[in-house]
Amino acid sequence: MSQEQTNWSREEFEAYLLFYCANADLIITDEEKQLIHKKVSDEAFNAIKAEFEADKDYTRIQKIINTAERFELTKDEIQTIFNEITQLFEADGKVDILEKEVFIGLKRVLK
Repeated sequence: MSQEQTNWSREEFEAYLLFYCANADLIITDEEKQLIHKKVSDEAFNAIKAEFEADKDYTRIQKIINTAERFELTKDEIQTIFNEITQLFEADGKVDILEKEVFIGLKRVLK
C-alpha cells in the first residue's frame, strides 16, 4: 500500500479530515480536539491523531483525496462533512483566513 493509500473506516476518515481542518491555522486547540473526540471512538481518535502528526502536508491531502474517492461520497455525505467542518472551525470562536482557505480547497477536491 502506498503512503497515500489508506484502509481507514469512514469514522477514521472523518477523524483524519477533522484533524486536517483543525490544523489549518497550525494550532489544534483543546476545543477542536474535544469536538473531534466527541465524533469518533477513542481508538479512532488516538490512532488517527498519531498518524496525522506523523504525516507531511502533501501526504495528508493525498490521503484525504484518495480515501474520499474510494468511498465514492454522495453529495449528501459531502454536505454533512462540510457541516461538521464548519462546526469545527467555529469551535474556538473564530474562523480565520487559513481555515477559510482550507475549506475552499477541500470543496474543490471533494466535489
